[in-house]
Amino acid sequence: MLHIDTERGWRGGERQTLWLARELARRGYGTVVAARAGEPLYERAAAAGLTCVDCAPASEIDLVAAIRLRKSIRDHRVDLVHAHTAHAVAIAALGTAGSGVPFVVSRRVDFDLRRNVGTRLKYGRAAMFIAISQAVSNVLVRSGVQPDRIRVVPDGVDVHRLVTPASADTLRATGVAGERPLVVQVAQLVSHKDPLTFVRAMARVHDEVPDAMALMVGDGPLRDDVEREIRALGLGSVVLLTGYRTDADALLAAATVATLSSSEEGMGSVLLDALAFGRPVAATRAGGIPEVIVDGVCGLLAPVRDPRALGDAIAALLRDDALRDRVASKTKARAADFSVEVMTDRTIDVYAEIRRR
Repeated sequence: MLHIDTERGWRGGERQTLWLARELARRGYGTVVAARAGEPLYERAAAAGLTCVDCAPASEIDLVAAIRLRKSIRDHRVDLVHAHTAHAVAIAALGTAGSGVPFVVSRRVDFDLRRNVGTRLKYGRAAMFIAISQAVSNVLVRSGVQPDRIRVVPDGVDVHRLVTPASADTLRATGVAGERPLVVQVAQLVSHKDPLTFVRAMARVHDEVPDAMALMVGDGPLRDDVEREIRALGLGSVVLLTGYRTDADALLAAATVATLSSSEEGMGSVLLDALAFGRPVAATRAGGIPEVIVDGVCGLLAPVRDPRALGDAIAALLRDDALRDRVASKTKARAADFSVEVMTDRTIDVYAEIRRR
């Protein structure tokens, strides 16, 4: 299998690509990762001992990059190509055209496909779609993809890794003072993550649990808007922005409550991390989140774009020790349902079905 992910940086999708490729290689499958040389996915895949090829298209229709990819497919005797991101789909479609090698598309977001000729051409060649949640599958069907071309394979989480919660010194460096209830949201500051709803929810939490603090781990184009909202609500000493952090896992593991305020969400793989770390979750019902967080069991869910309801859910977990302990006791068992091993088993089933077809 050849896995294509041409994104820059390191986000949830790139981590899922690496985990899947690494587990396939561990099981003895020939595995090649096509990514941009110098970017985190390429470097981490190479460090894991995986075969890597440079794939850096200048645009979606980069014929030179497609020819190079085609050569990699031939040189490595690839049987199947797996495009892990939207930008990888076009290069996969071009690189496999006329080769007899099928490709599968992972769809991680619950956005409609664009309705234009380019979208129909590149996605029309895909042998199968892997949707990370039923919510994403529903969006694909709404976008015109036939249901028999879609299989649901949820994201995975490495339940075996040991993550040490951020130390008191590390938390102090971010601005968290003393041993206070801590709410942590790891998410880009982009519109579909709805960070403004999180800030407004923390205003509600501050009223109910005055000593609580929050860390927003991540960066993005809405940072200025978020900072303005924090100032407007007088939360400058309550809600702290850390920007992008390489120790996001450690910060999440140190949370009293983990949150996700998305208005649209394919699945919310960061919530799998929270569950694996034993952290209770308060989140919205966006997209595939309810397929991960069982309301009242391993977390509490609130309606989308409802700061008061989300704030009440966070405050309830912070105030009620018995509730928080009961919810936290269910998190790791729930995370096991989404292990990398389970995700890989299901993905292999899709590959096998494509090969049979």
